[in-house]
Amino acid sequence: MKRYVCLLFGACSLWLGSAGAQECSEATLPALGSKVTMFAWSDKYVYQPGESLALRWTVKTNGDEYPYTVVAFRQNNQTGARTYLPGGTAEATDIFGNSMATGFQATALQSGEKQPLLGEGGLLGGAATIPDELGMHTITVQLRDCSGTRVLKTAYMKIGVVDEFVEVSGNIESNRTWVSTKAYRVSGVVFVRNNAVLTIEPGTFVIGQPGSQPPSALIVTRSGRINAAGTRSRPIVMTSSQPFGQRRRGDWGGLVMLGRAPVNTGANIGTAQNPAGEFNIEGLPASEDTRFGGTDVNHNCGTLAYVRVEYAGSILSPNNELNSFTWGGCGKQTVAHHLQAIFGLDDAFEWFGGTNDARYLVGGLNADDFVDYQLGWTGRLQYGIFYQSPDDRGNRGVEGDNSEFNASATPLSKPVMYNLTFIGSGQAGFDEANSPGLYLRRGAGAEIYNTLVTNFASAGVLLDGAATTAQVDANNIKMDGILLWNNFRSTQAENTVQAQVHSSAANLATGQSPNGRNFVSVDPMLRRPFDYSDPDFRGAFGSRIFSPRWVSPPDDGFFDQTASFIGGMGETNWTE
Repeated sequence: MKRYVCLLFGACSLWLGSAGAQECSEATLPALGSKVTMFAWSDKYVYQPGESLALRWTVKTNGDEYPYTVVAFRQNNQTGARTYLPGGTAEATDIFGNSMATGFQATALQSGEKQPLLGEGGLLGGAATIPDELGMHTITVQLRDCSGTRVLKTAYMKIGVVDEFVEVSGNIESNRTWVSTKAYRVSGVVFVRNNAVLTIEPGTFVIGQPGSQPPSALIVTRSGRINAAGTRSRPIVMTSSQPFGQRRRGDWGGLVMLGRAPVNTGANIGTAQNPAGEFNIEGLPASEDTRFGGTDVNHNCGTLAYVRVEYAGSILSPNNELNSFTWGGCGKQTVAHHLQAIFGLDDAFEWFGGTNDARYLVGGLNADDFVDYQLGWTGRLQYGIFYQSPDDRGNRGVEGDNSEFNASATPLSKPVMYNLTFIGSGQAGFDEANSPGLYLRRGAGAEIYNTLVTNFASAGVLLDGAATTAQVDANNIKMDGILLWNNFRSTQAENTVQAQVHSSAANLATGQSPNGRNFVSVDPMLRRPFDYSDPDFRGAFGSRIFSPRWVSPPDDGFFDQTASFIGGMGETNWTE
């Protein structure tokens, strides 16, 4: 007999029933793990002790009838201590309050949207009180196997508990540390300069203020440095101050890092006006604080690790806006990994020259491009997941330029990129109707390997202009292992290699050029790439992304040579 759990105000819950749909055994577990999609969220990010915490949950079973043991807890990420809900105990319990000793209760899930977990009518009871435990906490909901021993699916919500909100304006001109026991509200443009180092502790929330003039942004100048080294359990979150439900793309500026590595401005290099190939970063008035470029290929702009930038990209003037993450002339000692740019009004990640590398990037639901580079960027990039939706359209996957001022300027833009996944919205771009997946123009070079491009309204690959197509013959454009599927959605093109690329890239894609190899057009069979709130970009069983034909990255000290699959994710969901 199926037993339903009823809410406090009397209506029966949509989510849960007893384990009557299937017998609880390993044999009943779905072959590829849980098919359930779910996400949980609180009513805001940052709390102070004594405030009330409410939590909601959306579940879609997708036909999955497996009986799960559901476990929920709050974890103090500083100490690791867990408080299990609903009882508030240190002992592990399921959501019915059963311990392992008394026996967990397996439950068949049912679909429901925006249902209360904590708060009025919540499955786990009324709103919880925020404890006097400063720092980052994680609210976790686990779907475990029917015995309760193995985690099959998890939803997370990160919150900060702080004792103070610190207002930040003006410039940072001496070493400063932002700590996770406080939240930092940035007003206007804040420059880190005068040899100052800004250290941001793991688990810290940095909050942009919409409406400030100029828009709030954090700029690390050539004479400053940033050390923002978050961790997997305590990422650094840079976000909008607006309440949940009212946050918008472009609420604030974003994060900019400027350095002294070479750039190709294409204008007046070697003259008194531009002695070392320098330039001013776009989006900000020209000044010494916005200059970048130079001759130091190893210049260290700082460290970014486990950092999330949300709702950035303020427009300062028409066609003059900031990106979520911007590097200008940053050198090889700059560190960038495990970064997420989501809901930005401009590009997710943009490089203006420089030599710095990056890996493990996630860009989602931004209004412009995902990977944008120009002015001579020669860095390396591995592991990236980038996705649009029909409701939150973007433009291009890669937009690569050499220089808009001089297509033959040196150093040539020529990054080397492996293991990227680009997923378009299937519609015309946000503000550029011609929105290919891989778009190179203005004489840009690139080496792109083991990359998946799907669901773009325009071509999967487009090389724009004679200066760009000439780079193929000059061995400055190379592509090997490019999987194309369901691109040119605007014309419903066939899924053949030649039909998936623009005519400018036909020789490259069809093997007529030795610099183009292993282009295929086949369904990548990703698990849930279009479930935008809880996507899964891994390949299903039998997916061609795991074919043995793909090239292995070089063993050069940066690239992971074991990643001989197509796209940004193999068997491991590193975005978790």
